[in-house]
Amino acid sequence: MNDQHPVSVKRDPTLLYRDASRVIARTLITDDVPRTKRTIDRVLKLSQQEIEKVYADVSKHFFHRHKDLVKVLHKHFALVASYVPAAVVLTETQRLLIGAYFTMEYSIESAALFNPSIVLHPEQTNVPPGSVRFLMSLRATGEGHISSIVFRTGMINGDGTVTFDEKSKYAETPEIERDSASDDSNYTVRFTPDQKISERVIFPVLPSESKGLEDTRLVRFVDDNGEVTYYGTYTAYDGISILPKFIETKDFTTFRVITLKGSAVQNKGMGLFPRKINGKYFMLSRQDGETNRVMCSSDLHVWNDPVLIQEPTMPWEFVQIGNCGSPIETDKGWLVLTHGVGPMRKYSIGAILLDRDDPTKVIAALQQPLLSPNEEEREGYVPNVVYSCGSMIIGKRLILPYAMSDVTSGIATVDVDELLDSMEKIV
Repeated sequence: MNDQHPVSVKRDPTLLYRDASRVIARTLITDDVPRTKRTIDRVLKLSQQEIEKVYADVSKHFFHRHKDLVKVLHKHFALVASYVPAAVVLTETQRLLIGAYFTMEYSIESAALFNPSIVLHPEQTNVPPGSVRFLMSLRATGEGHISSIVFRTGMINGDGTVTFDEKSKYAETPEIERDSASDDSNYTVRFTPDQKISERVIFPVLPSESKGLEDTRLVRFVDDNGEVTYYGTYTAYDGISILPKFIETKDFTTFRVITLKGSAVQNKGMGLFPRKINGKYFMLSRQDGETNRVMCSSDLHVWNDPVLIQEPTMPWEFVQIGNCGSPIETDKGWLVLTHGVGPMRKYSIGAILLDRDDPTKVIAALQQPLLSPNEEEREGYVPNVVYSCGSMIIGKRLILPYAMSDVTSGIATVDVDELLDSMEKIV
């Protein structure tokens, strides 16, 4: 292995852009109960003719933007129904209109669509020979910099090109089931099978994640018995504190959201290995915002005792390093894409190789960045950044989805053998 030449990176021309027209219907209910009652009272004082007129306006301008806004308005009315005087008998239109006054549209990706991770789609039927279907998670950010998890699907074609499926114009939030046994810190997210994957939005539920679900690192985990589960780690943010959390699913319809435990559950960037090693789970982590570490556990939800594996050593990563998603297994070791921050807070993507049997040992590292922002990629909400939350290998190609300056996302491909041969062996 050597560093005699930079690794060739092919950027696919297809990009994923933010779309301000994709909106969800959120509740608009405050803790100010007297104000809520006054709003309801104003609606109740409208004549039937006025009620029909206002509701018709809501129907005209908003119903086509949602798959089932009537259902949402009924749900939001139910949240304030106790404030309606007991003696008042409401018409159906009054109920829906009151629900509309306590509803707001939120454009989930009006600010950015970025920090992707990619896994094999659970459904691979009717795929052309040499191609694979993929599923991608992305961080969507809208008003107030609130982040949610959204999904896209598509095909990696036999020639390495990328084809994205057409996304739905709708965005839908799921039903939430709280887990009372865990003091509400865990919950289940349920979409319906008829909702397209691109419609599904996992939006903050708990106070601890009120400002966003950030940077999901998806991984397709294969258990010792061959059973496949998709896991993801993400950062919950409340505007002040961050908390690593865990999400798991088998079908991307039902998700369990779990709060992790242990002294090593802190900071950002936890990335689960895609299988057990010597009977234990392994996880990448960053404890101090500056270095990379690895930890192991017999319990998927409890993590302690991280081992330092990498510190900044190259000029392009002197400020900090971290991972860019879960490790990928190769015949030479565990490939870990990393991010490094250099002068002028420029983010680049690098790579290290870990021992297959003992992933606390770094056996090789790329001496130069694999990917740095070019002139077209450096302008955005956060300038001079390329960043990824998870890649995969298909055949001899590394499929690397990445974000450009916290706004837009695309995919790059790299020859795996060339990448591994360009890494410098560490003795």
